[in-house]
Amino acid sequence: MKLKLAKTAVAALALSVAAGGAWAQEHVFKLHHLLGAKSPAQTDMIEPWVKAVEENSGGKVKIEIYPSMTLGGRPPELVNQVRDGVVDLIWTVNGYTPGLFPRTEVMELPFVFTNDPVAANLALYDMYDEYLKDDYKGMEPMFLHVHAGQGMQTVDREVHKPSDLEGLKLRVPTRTGAWVIEALGASPVSMPVPDLPQALSKKVVDGAFIPWEIIPALKLQDQTKYQIEGYEKARFGTTTFQISMNKARWDSLPEDIQKAFRDASDRDWVAEVGRIWRNIDERGIKVATDAGNTHITLTEEETAAFQAALEPVVDRWVEDVSSKGIDGAAMVAKARELIEANADASMSN
Repeated sequence: MKLKLAKTAVAALALSVAAGGAWAQEHVFKLHHLLGAKSPAQTDMIEPWVKAVEENSGGKVKIEIYPSMTLGGRPPELVNQVRDGVVDLIWTVNGYTPGLFPRTEVMELPFVFTNDPVAANLALYDMYDEYLKDDYKGMEPMFLHVHAGQGMQTVDREVHKPSDLEGLKLRVPTRTGAWVIEALGASPVSMPVPDLPQALSKKVVDGAFIPWEIIPALKLQDQTKYQIEGYEKARFGTTTFQISMNKARWDSLPEDIQKAFRDASDRDWVAEVGRIWRNIDERGIKVATDAGNTHITLTEEETAAFQAALEPVVDRWVEDVSSKGIDGAAMVAKARELIEANADASMSN
């Protein structure tokens, strides 16, 4: 009898533990993205954010990360995957689906964004409710962010003035990036970043409009010779990104679970994301220079020549979004105002 009771107690305990485990992870999410599991985007940003959400939920949330498009499709399909509920969460480049996020593009514009991802992320956060929300129908952004900014990486062309780019074909990530390259006299070639190494090896492109952080992952130090940026680390625009959830899934969540996500995605976090991308960018350029590449920093006068050449890009964007009923000029002014207002945050940590 005692043995039977003991077995019953063990069985009951096992059921209790199993039930507790099931309860502890009652909300399971699939997060799909385009880069590899060892990319800094995953290891330095996505994984810490996932851990924070799970801890905030008291163990009720489990987020499974699927890198490298392992759930199928191509990077430009990520937005539709989350809108259609094929996946719960995505991290993606807004510009891979041109025209879907016109308001958010304001932060990508050259010399609206210059060199401060912390301030730009905070500006996106502050602009979201009033200026950007209408871009995200069918999805619920957890947070938006930029990278450290677009530099130019060329196979064999040294660049000091806009005319040095004439005749080159450069990979671009977004339509705003394409406009920048066109304004500088080169030819833009749009493609997702994982396709770049093959495009360089096959001479489809002569370089890329891209930040330094991606250099180690794609081994660009072996395929390019020059990395070019402006005076005081000025860049020529940036790219916007999002981690977003399917809207129906979000609306179905209880308040405490929504709070777990929101608390992990607050202003402090987006500022930290800016620092993360700035730091991994510095690691990337070191890989290039250690390999013998030439890191060109333009003079103040040379940078001014690029800025003058790129002013029409901002005008082109304002005209384009104005045709869609968006006050582009007001958005440019607000973005610049908020970047300046948040500049001090970039000095923290």
